Amino acid sequence: MNTLAWQTIWLIEAFVLSTAIGIERQARHKDAGMRTQALVGVGSALFVILSKYGFQDALNSSLMRLDPSRVAASIVSGIGFIGAGVVFTQRNHVHGLTTAASVWITAAIGSACGAGMWAPALACTALYFVAVLLFPPLIRRISPGLSSDDMLHLRYTDGHGTLRSILSVCASYGVSVEGFSTYKPKKLNSSGKDTESIVSADLEIRGRDSSALIRDLSELDGVLAVTRVNNGD
Repeated sequence: MNTLAWQTIWLIEAFVLSTAIGIERQARHKDAGMRTQALVGVGSALFVILSKYGFQDALNSSLMRLDPSRVAASIVSGIGFIGAGVVFTQRNHVHGLTTAASVWITAAIGSACGAGMWAPALACTALYFVAVLLFPPLIRRISPGLSSDDMLHLRYTDGHGTLRSILSVCASYGVSVEGFSTYKPKKLNSSGKDTESIVSADLEIRGRDSSALIRDLSELDGVLAVTRVNNGD
């Protein structure tokens, strides 16, 4: 195949691999989703292709020297601006580091595709999914205390001391509540007075596997629903 055909294949490969990473991020409801990752990967691939093939006419001059690695180095430093935009601190905890790293590795995969290094790009994509999908359950199994990527979403009726009971059950399981936030939508009846409110709460927990904890929390009086949400960055 000619050079143009190979360049097209490299761009498509970068698009497919970057989109795969984006789908995983979007499925976890993270900021840098499918579109962002796909654009970063394809853009990086095009930059590298441009650095390799975009100046062939200028190279005909004996005085011209070209270093394609300069563009790759610029991508590495420049992509940090996008990654920094998804990192934030809340209640003394840093969130978004894994998403920022995924943007960075997507740029690397796209650059490898643009350079025609399809095998390293595939291997890097596979290792990414090993890290983000297999490591969390493995860590929970080996040492539950190291796992901090769980969040519980609860809905309960307000005004019955339910939140105290929830925290008490968590403490009985040896689970540390690193932080929580509550939201109580205001509901009015036909006469304009407040009705019994339903509170939504998000608890960020650290400790043992939460399956048994969810079961006991669901049986508490006043608790309407308990859902486990993966809180991996």
